[in-house]
Amino acid sequence: MSNRYASVHTNPQGPGDARPTAVQIIQDENLFGELTGKVALITGTSSGIGIETALALKAAGMHVFGAVRNIPKATEALGTHISPGKLELLELDMTSLASVRACAQDFLRKSSKLHILITNAGIMMPPHTLTKDGFESQFGVNHLAHFLLFQLLAPTLLASASPVFPARVVVLSSAGHRNHALDLSDLNFQKREYDPVAAYAQSKLAGIYMANSIERRFASRHLHGLSVMPGGIWTGLQANLPAEVVQGWKGDEGFMRAFKSAEQGAATTVWGAVGKELEGRGGVYLEDCGVAELAVEEGNLGLPGYGEWAFDEEREEGLWEVSCGMVGVGGVE
Repeated sequence: MSNRYASVHTNPQGPGDARPTAVQIIQDENLFGELTGKVALITGTSSGIGIETALALKAAGMHVFGAVRNIPKATEALGTHISPGKLELLELDMTSLASVRACAQDFLRKSSKLHILITNAGIMMPPHTLTKDGFESQFGVNHLAHFLLFQLLAPTLLASASPVFPARVVVLSSAGHRNHALDLSDLNFQKREYDPVAAYAQSKLAGIYMANSIERRFASRHLHGLSVMPGGIWTGLQANLPAEVVQGWKGDEGFMRAFKSAEQGAATTVWGAVGKELEGRGGVYLEDCGVAELAVEEGNLGLPGYGEWAFDEEREEGLWEVSCGMVGVGGVE
């Protein structure tokens, strides 16, 4: 598959350069106002790329639901964009599986359709903490909460999917998945010292595995799973990084040029959600508005590509089974 955006990503010049924004993707796909009647649910729409993703899909005419922990914060951030039938908010605390269940029920009371699910919310490298259900926080928030949300909404996704407009689950991952493989025997770091980098890596690798598993299970029923590396964007995610790491990044001019604005950071997500080139296709890792290939330098996260363990059917199936047990579902088939 050719990548129409490849050339503008070869020599990045920093946020606001020639790389596409989320709204440009909608424009390039000729989708302004064209997706009326279609419904999207996005987690984490109170800041950063979550907001830009929501606004782009709203511009395409979709009825967008944003699931957020802090309704007042999201209301202030989205302002006049919030409108019944166009952009609405749902309450969702990703550290609580009970909240995930309540959010899914709230959504299903408000909509009988769902065409696009985007798992955008996440945390990165906090000190060792547990979710309300006792799971390591990064794995719990970045993977398990989204896994349960998908399980609860999968019947609606499948019922909404069609050959003409297949449904899609777009899972936000990170180049950080290349830092560490998934240890299915110790997802909660009970047998080893907590390592925030490894915990973040496995939570983002779990997202790739979830997307791949969705594709394998449901593609024949017109529901597809895709994973996305949005790129480097300065957001609240970096709050837990050591100061020396942040200063090192900021002192590296070449590294900083690769960073994107929030509008640009949402572009690959939006392309994954509505790009015509991806119709009927999933089980792929997207980066820079294209389908990524295996990373050529595994240790250099500044270079594009997915890690050597990103596609592993045995581990994907193992994670699916373990995740079902952790969140207390039988698993949609």
